[in-house]
Amino acid sequence: MKLTPDDTILFTIAGVGINATIVFTWAVMALLTGASILVTRNLRPDVPPNRWRTVLEAIVLTIQGQIDEISARPDRRLLYFSGTLFLFIIVSNMLAIVPGWQAPTASLSTTAGLALAVLVAVPLFGIGSRGLGGYLRSYIEPNIIMLPFNIIGEVSRGISLAIRLYGNVMSGAVIAAILLGVAPFFFPVVMDMLGLLTGVIQAYIFAILATVYISSATADPETLNAKEQT
Repeated sequence: MKLTPDDTILFTIAGVGINATIVFTWAVMALLTGASILVTRNLRPDVPPNRWRTVLEAIVLTIQGQIDEISARPDRRLLYFSGTLFLFIIVSNMLAIVPGWQAPTASLSTTAGLALAVLVAVPLFGIGSRGLGGYLRSYIEPNIIMLPFNIIGEVSRGISLAIRLYGNVMSGAVIAAILLGVAPFFFPVVMDMLGLLTGVIQAYIFAILATVYISSATADPETLNAKEQT
């Protein structure tokens, strides 16, 4: 049994094996890019929205609403970042109902890459919002003794993000394979429905946690304390 799409080599280019993780990641990116271009190609005020544009606007407004509830300082760039993470993960997971599809989020290399993007985004958003000095001071709050603990906490956030998403998606695929071997005529529909539900929840959790981490780095300490007290 192959536990991860990294183990499935689909073809080779110049002697380099291209595994299922890379191929299906490209497929998700191409699907999202193509769908966005098709839906927004006539995006003008004088053109009434069609059904797909209405769906896309509803998705974007829902994500923006979630970010506004979490962030003390809503930023449109946060919508782009967290929204992209959410759409990539949820599409990757939901396409698991397609025969032959191997979700790239079942690979630790993919989830580690997504977590690394969050780890890089946190200081960039923090410096952009509070300045370099203000962001670095957050590591010695409430006093300098907390410096190593704050650094460890920042790194552990990224590790937990990667492990949580990888573990849930991979374990779901393994359990489905085992149950299908036991009762192939009963479990497919049940496992597909359970897989879809798990995929949506994991995409939501990953995007929400990324938004929370970035929001905590961009929030002014006084504003954050006032919000917690209310």
